[in-house]
Amino acid sequence: MNVIHISKQKIFDNKNQLFAYELVFKDDEENETGLACSVKGTSQLIISSITSKELDKILLPRTLAFINVNEEVLLKGILDVLDKDRFVLNILDTINFDDKVVSKIIQYRKRGFRLCLEGFDSSAEMIIKFRRLFNFIDIIKMDVVLSEPENMKKVMAKFKDTRVKFLAQHIETKEDYQTYLDMGFDYFQGYFLDRPEVIEIIGSKEPAQIIILQLVKIIKDDYSTQALERFIKQQPDLSYKLIQFLNNTKKFDVVITSLTQVITLMGRDTLLRWLLVYLYSEASKNPASKTILQLALKRAERMEKEASLGNKDKAYLAGMFSMLGSIFETDIKDLMKHIKMDTDITSLVLEKKGIFAESLERAEKAEKEYLKKVMMENFERLNTQEIIYTLEDGGVPIDNEKF
Repeated sequence: MNVIHISKQKIFDNKNQLFAYELVFKDDEENETGLACSVKGTSQLIISSITSKELDKILLPRTLAFINVNEEVLLKGILDVLDKDRFVLNILDTINFDDKVVSKIIQYRKRGFRLCLEGFDSSAEMIIKFRRLFNFIDIIKMDVVLSEPENMKKVMAKFKDTRVKFLAQHIETKEDYQTYLDMGFDYFQGYFLDRPEVIEIIGSKEPAQIIILQLVKIIKDDYSTQALERFIKQQPDLSYKLIQFLNNTKKFDVVITSLTQVITLMGRDTLLRWLLVYLYSEASKNPASKTILQLALKRAERMEKEASLGNKDKAYLAGMFSMLGSIFETDIKDLMKHIKMDTDITSLVLEKKGIFAESLERAEKAEKEYLKKVMMENFERLNTQEIIYTLEDGGVPIDNEKF
């Protein structure tokens, strides 16, 4: 079961009203993890737990959430799927700065995200480190334990009458709270005000293939770009992969600012093709998925090439869909219930009939000829049980008397 623990702690304003929560991710109830580990495989769960669909279950409606970010999170594009109106990007004091990181931080500010400096100790070293960002920062979170009072006062005086707000971190006593309230702090966080609460989030149980098939249906039914964007945003791992794909495509040398932009740049036909590749290569648990993906692509391209000019896109989709049952080891009829495709595609996938039937037959014949050659060349290496399973699955009777 996919589970992650999230620690949430309240942040209050100077009128003692709830302003925001800080979210810290944990791989169990004790050990902190981070958004960065999402790039290595746990992101679907972490990001899923903080999308708009789930956020109100963790926080109060419309309440802000602070999340910690480092250079890896910034540069990998993970944050692109988040709602800029709900999240404050908490830039860690340990972040490694270079021109790319600074540029990315500024880019997120221009997109409308609020930025906060985390663990600011008011030292000359930290002022020098972050001075390139001060024009873009909205909140400075002062570590009142590590900061010298005189240094804090100097920093606050420097930003007096600007839009920069100050958050006093580590408020442990009533005296602390009164001291920093009198000093002019705008926000407060610490054990005196609120102790962190750890909650458990369980990952979505809806199969990835069904989600993607629903999205395919939305595209085929010609929904608006806004409807497409809303649906994709509810699937953060998909959003991340989509943005990553576009960022890695040399054809589109642009800064990505929204999913609407991604959809527009790709076009619906390209998006549809990409989704089917994603469906095969990412969503499947089938150990042969990589090989089946290559076979499906080859089949789709072959059928597209053979189709008439007006039917090439349909032929490609028909070829890709014709192998869905194999990749998910399920009845293709069950999968097709979730979408309503063109009748030419549906006829081919479910009954091997229609205008693409002969093309599919030729593709299957070519595939079988090649696989037969490979099997015969490697027959001695094959496991007896695997051969029996293959024959049984194919409806080929085995005469036990001849063993």
